[in-house]
Amino acid sequence: MLFAQKIKAARVRSGLLQKQLASALNIDVPMYSRIERGDRQAKKEQVVLLSDILNIEREELLSLWIADKINAIIGDDKNIADKALKTIIDNRNGNKDYTHAYQRR
Repeated sequence: MLFAQKIKAARVRSGLLQKQLASALNIDVPMYSRIERGDRQAKKEQVVLLSDILNIEREELLSLWIADKINAIIGDDKNIADKALKTIIDNRNGNKDYTHAYQRR
């Protein structure tokens, strides 16, 4: 719920109402409320718009949004989560040996 906490804090700090952000996102207030509580995932285009409205760096807000999505998929299986995240990092860094390490197990 990193994303939800961030947008709520920014909204409160900005003195905006949920109604105003819901209108800007072209959704109803209950839907926005669920996003802000972390009960529903925002769409990527909504995240980008929120970053502009709330004056939050786009990369930071998108990172929190993705982190929440990954965390929702991972759940409580921390061991597998750590391996999956390491695989992603290795793959992005061009380390092609990551697949062999997991195939041997």
